[in-house]
Amino acid sequence: MASRNLNMVQLIGNLTRDPEMRYTPQGNAVASFVVATNREWVVGGERKQSVDFHNIVAWNKLAEICGQLLKKGTKVYVMGRLQTRDWTDNTGVKKYKTEVVIEDMILLTPKKDGETTEEADLETETPESTPSVEQQPEADTGEINLDDINLDDLDSSAK
Repeated sequence: MASRNLNMVQLIGNLTRDPEMRYTPQGNAVASFVVATNREWVVGGERKQSVDFHNIVAWNKLAEICGQLLKKGTKVYVMGRLQTRDWTDNTGVKKYKTEVVIEDMILLTPKKDGETTEEADLETETPESTPSVEQQPEADTGEINLDDINLDDLDSSAK
């Protein structure tokens, strides 16, 4: 019997800081940043809130695009896989870090009037094998804005 596995992560959240760009000795671009995701729920009439912070890593062309288009506060959708790295620090203690290595990123923060991006140039340079980047259209597409959902409505309908 064949075994099935899946390692896929999808997040929508806001950047907590500008992406950090680095290059490997081989010249590969690496961008790392943190995405915060918020959630709310109600327990006994009291509203509770929680925030999680996710370490995100992008490689090569997608890393360069993230470095150019993203900044602190930007709302993004990212899709990728979980990866845990381990290493031994200078004191001999083994350390672990779990990251989301992304394959796709979509900007969800609309452009401000007069703001320009080099997105058209970037899309023409991106070969089919490289992850794509999309930007949410400025026109109203009828999509649901997650910030507009009233969680109280969800709680009362579940009863």
